[in-house]
Amino acid sequence: MNDLISDLLRGAIIGVSIAAPVGPIGILCIRRTLASGMAAGFCTGLGAAVADAVYAAIGALGITAVTTWLIGNGTPLRAAGIGLLLWIAWSTWRSPARDPNESNDAGASSLLGAFAQTFALTMANPMTIISFAAIFAGSGLGMAKAVGLDHAAALVCGAFVGSLAWWLILSGSVAHLRGRITPGTLGLINKLSALILLGFAAWMASELLANWR
Repeated sequence: MNDLISDLLRGAIIGVSIAAPVGPIGILCIRRTLASGMAAGFCTGLGAAVADAVYAAIGALGITAVTTWLIGNGTPLRAAGIGLLLWIAWSTWRSPARDPNESNDAGASSLLGAFAQTFALTMANPMTIISFAAIFAGSGLGMAKAVGLDHAAALVCGAFVGSLAWWLILSGSVAHLRGRITPGTLGLINKLSALILLGFAAWMASELLANWR
């Protein structure tokens, strides 16, 4: 039991370390929290956390057939992810600058859309499997065949919980600033967020082209 708790805690640390670096999901989480409330920001992060958990489970369980297929189709999947990110950047640029203090929080359909977008965006990068496998191996945690199914499950659950904790902290912290945001400031945030997302898309496209050659 103590070993499982230890694996759960180590998995949580891994989950935080993967979620915390600022990237497209982090930018979206911050921007959506300011525009539509904490729930919108958290659901944005939740989509990425669920996708990371799926990839972590595939890597930890050593499901080689799925891993091989995903990596073999990495180019079209990543191209689809770039297309989705470009569409999100365009939508963010065109978002109206409403007053956060007067606008209602996001409804159920908007929350589901926020979740679905970041889930798809994260799943479009199958190299995440390799990242998890490398982190597990580097931490001496191995895969299910080596450490047992229960330990692998504890690692994956820990990674998911750690990632969720990060998105909860980030969206909650940003939500405290929402009342100070004016419509003009939100408009600038929308434009800046769109440009940053466009930059990430360009960087991903350059990497894809470099690997293609």
